[in-house]
Amino acid sequence: MKRPLVHVVIIAGASAGLLFSTAGLAQVLPLQKRAEHVEITKGPELESAVSYMAIVRWTTTNPRGLDEHYGIVYYGTNPDDLSAVARGHIRLNRAHPEIIFRVRLQGLEPKTTYYYRVTSVDSAGKSDGEESNVNHFTTPSEGQGINNYPQPK
Repeated sequence: MKRPLVHVVIIAGASAGLLFSTAGLAQVLPLQKRAEHVEITKGPELESAVSYMAIVRWTTTNPRGLDEHYGIVYYGTNPDDLSAVARGHIRLNRAHPEIIFRVRLQGLEPKTTYYYRVTSVDSAGKSDGEESNVNHFTTPSEGQGINNYPQPK
């Protein structure tokens, strides 16, 4: 009689493990070899903006290597002084040949032209080896907005 009871407890324990997994049980994939050459294939460009904030986006070939990466935007109101820095985290999808970086710039002033250039690094701080030319955008007036990527209706 005790044997079936123990059998039921073992099944229940195994089922509970499937329902409540922990990070310690998660599969860790082996490190991917870094791409030999990373290229910006689209952008960078202004995705959207309001008077105090903007989102800059660009697409690159997949840099591979570490899964955690950061898009970086250096920006400022003078094209020769891009001393402000914004970073946006992304986790690479190994199955995708390209990666879309999106970085939010905050604390901007209305009706002001900002200059920027973009790059990306892995989570260890190693550059992916690509950097854009300097681009620019102008923030809208208070209460106005720019949306270059509207949602489908």
